[in-house]
Amino acid sequence: MKRIELNKIVWSLLIALSLFTFSCSNEDTGSGANTPPVIEKVSPTLDEDGVPSQLESVNVGYANNMYIIQGSGLKTVKKIYFNDFEAAFNPNLVTDTAIFVTIDINTPYADASNKLKVVTDFGTAEYDFVVAPPAPIFHSFHPINAADGGQITIYGNFFLDPIVKVGDVQAEVVSNSLTEIVVTLPSGSQGKYVTVETISGLGEWKTAIGTAIFDDAFYLPWDIESWNNHEYVSDYSKAFQGTTFIKKAMGAWDNIQGNWTWVDQLSGYTGIKFAIRTEVPGTMKFCFNGVWDETHLINTTTEWKEVKLTWAQLGNPAALQNLCTFQNFSKNSAGDGIANTIYIDNYSYTVD
Repeated sequence: MKRIELNKIVWSLLIALSLFTFSCSNEDTGSGANTPPVIEKVSPTLDEDGVPSQLESVNVGYANNMYIIQGSGLKTVKKIYFNDFEAAFNPNLVTDTAIFVTIDINTPYADASNKLKVVTDFGTAEYDFVVAPPAPIFHSFHPINAADGGQITIYGNFFLDPIVKVGDVQAEVVSNSLTEIVVTLPSGSQGKYVTVETISGLGEWKTAIGTAIFDDAFYLPWDIESWNNHEYVSDYSKAFQGTTFIKKAMGAWDNIQGNWTWVDQLSGYTGIKFAIRTEVPGTMKFCFNGVWDETHLINTTTEWKEVKLTWAQLGNPAALQNLCTFQNFSKNSAGDGIANTIYIDNYSYTVD
């Protein structure tokens, strides 16, 4: 089962079911009063396609997904454990007959007890329940611009017996661990997306093979010249893609400027994208092809934000001349410019 964010429809389902079970328990004033908990069944909130489930009973669950524990005597729940690992639950979604709970992503799934435990004020209930590993987490891969027949390394987590595809074609897995996979690219990989599938779901990285402008380093003819006094920081834990990203500390209204060149072979691409964040929340002005107006102002935070710009949004250029130029437009509450530090990563062409 893939990890899917709950949409409004699903939340409506959860709230409706919660209110329904709560009202039913209130109709029977003796229901659940000072009685030990009983688990009758466990149901997923979503099916494998990410739509509200029919609340069928299951005995296998996937970490990082939400489930409904149904039974009786559940109102005074204090703790919930999957494989003796505590799970989080929302007290507002607890009734005497139902609990909504998310299996923690760090829940052990190998050599485990395969038990669900619900602890209340009046006892503990156990239920046979197997926790499968989480769906694969696809962090990034490198190099983006690998040639067909070349190798890439995929970074992430929960890569258990993975099947890797480039587009619709399966790639040869050379080696893999829980956090890295090395594969050989099949023919026809250029412009295609890479996916990793395991028994628990599917992960995809939305940067296509052969589209990188900056991927731990710049690809010719693009660059940022050294007089900008910028840095290349290598830190996998902080990078958006791969291991290395660009950093520059900028005073108020300062800038970082990419080199000038000429690229008019744009066929097959639909625009450009990049990931950006700043040391403090602020605003960065993206200056495309030497235009320094305020057409592209980007509100930034301390978290990575992916920005996509189509050729139409960029004025349908006949050629690309300057791509990696940004000006610090961050301001304080009085409207005065302030210093900020910009971080840039995963600069690439888009294909969709």
